[in-house]
Amino acid sequence: MTPLFHPHLVNGPCGDPALYIDCLFQRRALLFDLGEMSRLPPRRVLRLSDVFVSHAHMDHFIGFDTLLRLLLGRDAHLRLYGPPGLIERAGHHLQGYTWNLLHHYATELVFEVTEFGADGRHARARFRSGDSFRREDATPPAPDDGVLLDEPGFRIRAVHLDHGIPCLGFVLEEKTHINVWRNRLEALGLPTGPWLAHLKRLVREQAADDTLVEVAWHDRHGEHRRELPLGRLRREVLQETRGQKIAYVTDVAFHEANRRVIVELARDADLFYIEAPFLHAAGQRAATTAHLTARQAGQLAREAGARRVIPFHFSPRHSGDESLLEAEILAAFEGR
Repeated sequence: MTPLFHPHLVNGPCGDPALYIDCLFQRRALLFDLGEMSRLPPRRVLRLSDVFVSHAHMDHFIGFDTLLRLLLGRDAHLRLYGPPGLIERAGHHLQGYTWNLLHHYATELVFEVTEFGADGRHARARFRSGDSFRREDATPPAPDDGVLLDEPGFRIRAVHLDHGIPCLGFVLEEKTHINVWRNRLEALGLPTGPWLAHLKRLVREQAADDTLVEVAWHDRHGEHRRELPLGRLRREVLQETRGQKIAYVTDVAFHEANRRVIVELARDADLFYIEAPFLHAAGQRAATTAHLTARQAGQLAREAGARRVIPFHFSPRHSGDESLLEAEILAAFEGR
């Protein structure tokens, strides 16, 4: 199965949290947390459509200004999601600069910021370059069990966790994964091409089986065009399987309320990105700062039934001990 989502930690396990997720076959990407972003090439930054911020501590939000600098002067609409207070903080960042030259730009840059409250209520505001990034309150989406983004192919949900302050955990769930049987395409005399993306989109949108799908291509014999019903193509050339699930949790205290929410969020995740700042021997420091130890992170991943655990956000006090952190989380994850 070719995964639809290709994640990587921008700064590795030791640097600021920022999980970049490239979306295969789409000209877009997603980002979980906005840590320092100088390692991310500008062309990748420009692919971002949605950014999910766990909380606004500096190491999780300092990359906002990098986004602003790279996007300024371009037509772009970037959506940000986070806990209460994110709208105000984004506004302060934007109003910290002088914008007397924006009238020279023929482009429009829009930041749309949505807050997810502990009571399930949302708030939303927009900041447009054409209006010098003044705050414009907008109608928020209706509460929907923590769903922040819901598209035909995937959804992203958030939960509230305790870090001494509200901190969001996220899960990305592909609704269904669709593979194409190329040998069956060849048997029908059909080529690969952009039309397959359209076919998959129709399936995800649950279009009627009698919907006609146009297949057009060019070869040495000239132009060709065929129309086939969606139902036939779905039966004969597509395979639908369980989609990817990627969970992301960082900056959380280890207590029962957090444990229950985290385990349910990451249940059966294919990839579980979870912070592991401290060795278990530094458990008192972890508790004081409302963070996890590597052993606690491994226990949570094991209880959730995750297929793979990826630790990150290692504390600088364990610089040089990264292998010990990784070994400790793996031992707990494997029940050793």
